Amino acid sequence: MDEFLDEMDDEQIDDLLQLEEGEEEIPRLYEHFRFVAERGQSLLRVDKFLVDRIMGATRNRIQSAAQAGCIMANGKPVKSNYRVKPEDVVTIMMTRPPRSFEIIPENIPIKIVYEDEDLLVVDKPAGLVVHPGHGNYTGTLVNALAWYLRDDPNYDPNDPALGLVHRIDKDTSGLLVIAKKPEAKTNLSLQFFNKTTKREYRALVWGNVHDDEGRIEGNIARNPRDRMQMTVFPEGDQGKTAVTHYSVLERLGYVTLVKCRLETGRTHQIRVHMKYIGHILFNDERYGGHEILKGNTTSKYKQFVENCFAICPRQALHAKTLGFIHPTTGEEMFFDSEIPADMTALIDKWRVYANSKDL
Repeated sequence: MDEFLDEMDDEQIDDLLQLEEGEEEIPRLYEHFRFVAERGQSLLRVDKFLVDRIMGATRNRIQSAAQAGCIMANGKPVKSNYRVKPEDVVTIMMTRPPRSFEIIPENIPIKIVYEDEDLLVVDKPAGLVVHPGHGNYTGTLVNALAWYLRDDPNYDPNDPALGLVHRIDKDTSGLLVIAKKPEAKTNLSLQFFNKTTKREYRALVWGNVHDDEGRIEGNIARNPRDRMQMTVFPEGDQGKTAVTHYSVLERLGYVTLVKCRLETGRTHQIRVHMKYIGHILFNDERYGGHEILKGNTTSKYKQFVENCFAICPRQALHAKTLGFIHPTTGEEMFFDSEIPADMTALIDKWRVYANSKDL
């Protein structure tokens, strides 16, 4: 019971609702409690149902957990006023496993673009999960860092005061900064919080983006109809403020290459904001970009797009630049990453097509 109360503090509920840009997925949830309503169970609000069964839990805390999407009935998130029926399976889900696990060093190749005593900058390939979680306890960037820094007596991969300062999605490639000292992580985290870091992405999106440049603003929160997606709440009554600046780099017929600069950092921010203005990222399966959204209906065109999907089998998004102030020296640091081969080949293929007579 103490574990439940400790894990459901207000800060963690807030983190569950909204994480930094590029958390490799919407927060993974782990089952901590499970109750099955008896056959004779009368209709009862789920918050009352759980308070009666978890010693020491308060109704306010249960309601906060429900608001955060942590209370499930038969596998679906429910609000605190949900009425439990006979044989309902009610679970409490958390963003961390019910028991801690040790991060094991693994010899996974990683590309280090900069390193000193305080930090290092990594160019992450697409497909590499950033942090261990449900279904991915090994084979992650954190496991790779544990191996790479295995001879550093001051680096403990299991110490939350060290390591990742921010994250990007599993299928997004690009730059990440990692802190090797607690003071460095505190300083860098504050820079991200204060929005003083400089981050630019490259994205290939469906459709011909009308304006050469623009600013997208709209609160982002979890999609109430699909827990695995985020969505925009333009009225600002839900979620957290999110601002993305974009500019068109190249128009390629039915797709557009854009540069995105983050003013804020929210989960899936670029993916959600571009969808919000009608331009889903190319091959972004979670948000529908893996379908043919623009173009003609010929079999030749369909085959062309299928070939494009095969060339870059992930959302076409790359964290190209990263800038921050060094936490110790005060020097302005700036890094640039080349667009990886799969995205480059994809862009080249669309460029050839856009210049052909088939368009």
